[in-house]
Parts: sequence; C-alpha cells; structure tokens
Amino acid sequence: MSDPTPEAAEAFEAERDRLRSVAYRMLGSHADAEDAVQEAWLRLARQDAAGIRNLPGWLTTVVGRICLDALRARQARPETAYDDGPEPLVALDDAQAPEDDAVLADSVGLALLVVLESLGPCERLAFVLHDLFAVPFDDIGRILGKSTDAAKMLASRARRKVRTGERPAGVRREQRAVVDAFLAAARRGDFEELLRVLHPEVKLTLDTPSGTVVTLGATRVAAGAQASAGAGARRQEVLVDGGPGIVSWHGDGAPQAVLAFAVDGGRITGIRIVLDPARLALLDLPAPA
Repeated sequence: MSDPTPEAAEAFEAERDRLRSVAYRMLGSHADAEDAVQEAWLRLARQDAAGIRNLPGWLTTVVGRICLDALRARQARPETAYDDGPEPLVALDDAQAPEDDAVLADSVGLALLVVLESLGPCERLAFVLHDLFAVPFDDIGRILGKSTDAAKMLASRARRKVRTGERPAGVRREQRAVVDAFLAAARRGDFEELLRVLHPEVKLTLDTPSGTVVTLGATRVAAGAQASAGAGARRQEVLVDGGPGIVSWHGDGAPQAVLAFAVDGGRITGIRIVLDPARLALLDLPAPA
C-alpha cells in the first residue's frame, strides 16, 4: 500500500471535516466517526487517486458505505447496542428561556440524532446524505445498491419518522420538571415521592471503570437514589441526547458524572449515569458554571 500523492492528501484534508460530520450524523459517535474517516483514508491509499475524477463524491460514497456497514453490524448485535453504543451528546440547557433560538437549535440537533437512532440503516443513510448534506439520490442509490426511486422512498419514509419523533420545547420543560422532582426527592430521602416519579420498570444503567451495571425496578432504583443523595458536587442542567440531564464536577473541575434521563408519561423510565473517567473524557462537556 502506497501513500496518496501530496495533492490527494491535501484534497482529503480539505474534505476531512465534512466527512467527519457525515459520519457523526450517521453513527452518533465521535469515536466511530473518526474511525470511519480514517478507514476512508486507508482506502484512498489503496487507490490510484489520479484516476478518481470526483474525489469529494468518491470519499462521500466510501464513508457512506463504511457507516452503512457499521449500522448493519449494530443491528446484527442488538445485545451490545447499549454497552458499546454511541457516547452521550451533551449540550447546555436553558429551561428558563426556551424561546432562545440558540438553545432550541441545540436541542433540535440533539433530538434529531436521537430520532435517527430509530431509523433503519438504509433510511438513516438516505435521510442524512440527502436532507442534511444534499447528496443527489443517484449517488445515494449507488451507495445502497438500489435505484434512485428506491433511495427517494427511503428518504421520504425517514423524513416522516423524523417529523413524528420531534419533541417540542414544551415537552422538554415537562420532562425537566419530572427530573427536578426526582432530584429533590432524592435529596430529601423521600422514598414515596421517588416511587411516584419513577416508572415501575425503570432501568438504571451505570457506566463505571469496571464495566456496565444495570438496576431494574423502581424500588431498587429509589433505594439507590436515597443512598447517593448526600454526595455533594457542583451540578449543571444540560441536554443529553436531546433529553434532560445533569453534569457534575469534582472540586478541582474534573467531570464527575453525566446523568441522562428518559421520561415518558410523567415518569422516569430510564436513567443512565456515566461515571467512567475514560468515557467522560470522550464527551464534549460544557465548562463548570
């Protein structure tokens, strides 16, 4: 395998940010996106770059196929989807000013990535490439091994699902109120109130340095929340994957934990707490307030 020519290397670097953005929206993971872009570079190194008439298009096709393979592999191994899934996406949240355009733009972008997780691999690729990056359907069809009309239908179906899955700002405020009630009850040690805001089949997932620990059921989760309520830390409200979350820091400013809450029907159905310092280091976290 020979290195690409300096001209090809320069052209690749000019496309790197765009390719990373495509891969990130396809895979929902910064690390996986970097891997996909690096694999595209390796494939370019095996090609005669001088014979590629449209290098940006060629690279988009390669990254698209790499991401498609990765999404299909995830589908084939659903039991690993949570432990090895994408890192949480964290952004500042300003619940007091939901009309703020910047806040809403952040929440919509994060919520979109969450909705994209519900799409099939082909739907996701067609939607991301066409609606977010204006890739022609002819090219998308070639990536998928389908006709142009089939690519259009996949994108249209994905678009309907995305619109159905969007969550308005009012829903986000209601979800934050449920999380606030949970946190307040945990601080007070109010077991009955904890049970009121937790779904009976709530799932708590802890990402720790030694692995993932899962706790099921409101009674067990409430007992754990009572036990840890006294742990003091600097905290800030954030959006995690488009939903309500919390970031906490140690006294020296190092991240301590990221908490993400899934809320449905006025109750918390899922809590994910990232405690693993190695995983926290991968996240793009806001600075301590």
